[in-house]
Amino acid sequence: MNAGAGAFSQTLAEDVRNDLATAFAQRGVAAEIKFVDGEGLEDAAERALEQAQRGEIDAIVVGGGDGSMRAAASVLAGTGVPLGALPLGTLNHFAKDLGIPLQVEEAAATIAAGCTRIVDLAEVNGETFINNSSIGIYPYMVIDRERRRATHKLAKWMAMVPAFFRMMRHFPRQRLRISAEGFARPYRTPCLFVGNNEYGMELFTFGRRQRLDTGKLWFYVVKPREPLEFFWMVCRLCFGRMDQARELDTFQLAEAEISAKTSRLPVALDGEVRIMHTPLHYRSRPGALRIIVPETRQE
Repeated sequence: MNAGAGAFSQTLAEDVRNDLATAFAQRGVAAEIKFVDGEGLEDAAERALEQAQRGEIDAIVVGGGDGSMRAAASVLAGTGVPLGALPLGTLNHFAKDLGIPLQVEEAAATIAAGCTRIVDLAEVNGETFINNSSIGIYPYMVIDRERRRATHKLAKWMAMVPAFFRMMRHFPRQRLRISAEGFARPYRTPCLFVGNNEYGMELFTFGRRQRLDTGKLWFYVVKPREPLEFFWMVCRLCFGRMDQARELDTFQLAEAEISAKTSRLPVALDGEVRIMHTPLHYRSRPGALRIIVPETRQE
């Protein structure tokens, strides 16, 4: 479990450990529970993978948010070893899209039942992401948010509000070219969003995915180029009134190359930012991850 997960800001880690141990024991599951720092998750997952490949354990369970799930998924991709998810982060988008319960005891029951399905992963320049990646305003906001959190000890949402208004003042725009086989389009945009499968854009489906197994990346290019236009687009989006055809250019590809005027770009991966060299090579990895899900969501 990620010792820095968002849930531990409100709940004692030892309480979660005890609840989890009890929930597994009641269902006849033998589990070794370890807390690790976020930076150590990949190493811990690699050690657990070695145990699974020796037949010592049946699955690897990760407790944390989307960043923690991404770290584990990058290790388990293509191995066939099941990943169990304990949603202990702030937003838990991946778990929600898979229908995994957000309560620890219910999530443990799902893991104990052992129903699995395979889902797609995606990557950019060899870095895995489970939900989405973006270029433009969002990475800049995340960088500013984390700087404010480190300086003023703010919660994520409290730091994101001033980060948003600072972004609106500076409003970075990127000149990008998206290329694939038989496809090439130039853009000047404040934001390019790349989804691992399709995201809903309507009021009641916004930010959610109905499927994670189509083997496609979905590209959403924001058309408004001026701050005020963008602000009103965000307002319409919040109230489910956005005109998608007018304000977004949307298309799907299995892989693509994105080139830019600059040699490096900040790129967001599931809410975490990396500085990457251009061009950026995006690709879908169909069926790369086996994950434990509720019985109603299994294959």
